[in-house]
Amino acid sequence: MANSRPHIVIVGAGFGGIKAAKLFARENVEVMLVDRHNFHLFQPLLYQISTAILDPAEIAYPIRAFFRENKNVDLFMAKAQGVDQARQVLLTNHGEIPYDYLILAAGATTNYFGMESVEKYSYGMKTIQEALHIRNHVLHMFERANKHQDDEATRRRMLTFVVVGGGPTGIEEAGAICELIEIQKKEYHNIDFNEVSIKLIEATPTVLPMMSQRLRDHTVEVLRGKGVEVSLSTQVVGYDGKTLNLKDGRSIPTQTVIWAAGVKAVPFIANCGAEVDRAGRIIVEENLLAKGSDRVFVIGDCASFCHGTERPLPTVAPVAYQEAEVACRNILKLIKGDKNLESFHYKDMGAMATIGRGEAVVNKTSMNPELTGFLAWCAWMFIHLYRLAGTHMKLTISLKWMWNLLSGTRLGRIVTNIEVE
Repeated sequence: MANSRPHIVIVGAGFGGIKAAKLFARENVEVMLVDRHNFHLFQPLLYQISTAILDPAEIAYPIRAFFRENKNVDLFMAKAQGVDQARQVLLTNHGEIPYDYLILAAGATTNYFGMESVEKYSYGMKTIQEALHIRNHVLHMFERANKHQDDEATRRRMLTFVVVGGGPTGIEEAGAICELIEIQKKEYHNIDFNEVSIKLIEATPTVLPMMSQRLRDHTVEVLRGKGVEVSLSTQVVGYDGKTLNLKDGRSIPTQTVIWAAGVKAVPFIANCGAEVDRAGRIIVEENLLAKGSDRVFVIGDCASFCHGTERPLPTVAPVAYQEAEVACRNILKLIKGDKNLESFHYKDMGAMATIGRGEAVVNKTSMNPELTGFLAWCAWMFIHLYRLAGTHMKLTISLKWMWNLLSGTRLGRIVTNIEVE
């Protein structure tokens, strides 16, 4: 290459990608971050965009702002399309990018498990655009229901909100929709809110599988106390935009299905010349190299790491952070000619989920006690504020959360992208 310094390409500016770039920024290497967007998105708070608590700019941070003082780090805005490992180039819609070492940290996308009708008509929540679409749609349903005074069946279908998936995203979304509806009650004088229904559907026998049974039971109890109808061991088989069909033969009339039931690797990962698992994630060695490769490392949601575990590591930020650190150390070893690479060992930092204002659950680990209620919510808030990028973002969100806790106010209830019908 023209530049004598090793050229490291990182695909994806999520948690793992940004962490890796920050680590390499201090080294004598050239770093190219490749992402479709010019911002780092704090995905765990997308549900708060979808339920009018926060605005998009409050959970997105410009990528270049991270590296103002690091002239060896650059951003290449493009859509990754594949990897030619033989020629050591990343393929993008804006041309090829050569690399000495490559880190794939491209994240994940929504998994509809092959159900095309569900994919077509339900709402995923992996991007800002999808979260805004949910927000606009939910708010619009109330406006439309308000105009159908003589058609109860239509109103009930519009006012039935179904969240599919009992993981943290589904739990947080269902709880937040409940609280959004409490605000709507004060402003829609012609709607009978007994017609409003919020349902959480989970295919397995339990929610939050990474947590203890006590926390699972507590979560379901809190949700039901808020008015959420929780259905466990219930599988979705189809959805046409108006009726959600279940495997047991039941159907639910609804115009709102929010899909939080699973993730899979982004499609381009299949074109990287590496072996993948059923979810499309690249199978990695213990040192995080793609199986059979000596220059391509894979971290975060697109890595399938099964060494010493029954199933691949979860698609959560702590996994991506820790994998980024090991991948960076291993690349620096290779640059120095040391092939004795470090194996990755995940340190479980625990799991947490918020169920609403002042209510959350935190799983017990060696790092933290098992918590519920307000203390758990405070722990959840602190961890998320700590991980956010930028002081302005941290201050703005903390103030909004405090004001929301005290008053329940949600000023983001603005319909912006749906034509009035």
